[in-house]
Amino acid sequence: AEPRSKRPRVTLPGCPAHRQLPGSRVRQNFPPAVEEGLCGVTGALLELAYCLQALGEYFDQSHVALPNVSKFFLHQALEERKAAEALMKYQQERGGHYCSKTIQKPNSEYAVGLMKALELAMLKWKTTVRYFEELYALSIENADPHSASTIKKQFIEPKIRKIKLMGDLLTNARRLDCSQDGRNSLGDYFMDRLQKEFRTGIEPESSKHCSPCQPLEQCTGATEGLKRPQRESCQHRNGIGPIYATIHCTTTLPQCNDGTGAKVKQGREGL
Repeated sequence: AEPRSKRPRVTLPGCPAHRQLPGSRVRQNFPPAVEEGLCGVTGALLELAYCLQALGEYFDQSHVALPNVSKFFLHQALEERKAAEALMKYQQERGGHYCSKTIQKPNSEYAVGLMKALELAMLKWKTTVRYFEELYALSIENADPHSASTIKKQFIEPKIRKIKLMGDLLTNARRLDCSQDGRNSLGDYFMDRLQKEFRTGIEPESSKHCSPCQPLEQCTGATEGLKRPQRESCQHRNGIGPIYATIHCTTTLPQCNDGTGAKVKQGREGL
């Protein structure tokens, strides 16, 4: 590992006007510096959610028309908002509180193409991971192992997986030569329709036409056949064979337009 003095340090989005709750009785081993850092990172997560929501709304416009990309960014915005709420709840459990602040307008007007939007989201997530890493180091320095463990398991690891996902999406976008200046290219359409991560909310068409089979209990003659099994002896050399339970199901086949279901039923009765 690198020496601590050589590690790149970033400025945590702290809350300089943060004040502790005077009447909190559950506060225990919760340093003020860590609480201030948690409050600042919570605001950064809300700003990230606002930025992703703006990207999702942009790709849903009529002149862009990439609905799956829009759903992807809106879903990521919802997850970031849930992460911010989880940080607020954690602060309340430790005896702290979140200072409400003004969320700035997202600077995403230049992200008018799919490539620019993916690069912007990846940059935002990298910055957020650096914030959490600095907050983790701050918790270790202030002897707060509970905050350090929570930050590492619940916040850093999911962000690392998202950065890997964005890297894969950027690679596929470069292969398809997606647009970077706002022009709707064929690569953008292919990414929207064929990329698996963008199509997570779309149900397969085969599931709409396939009806589930009826359970065994719904057959009218199934329970009667189980209660009164008929003995059928297999013809062996000694004339003794195992006893099997024959289940008779009297359900009718669905009536098709050409009447094939009724014909099959009559054929079975004739047998």
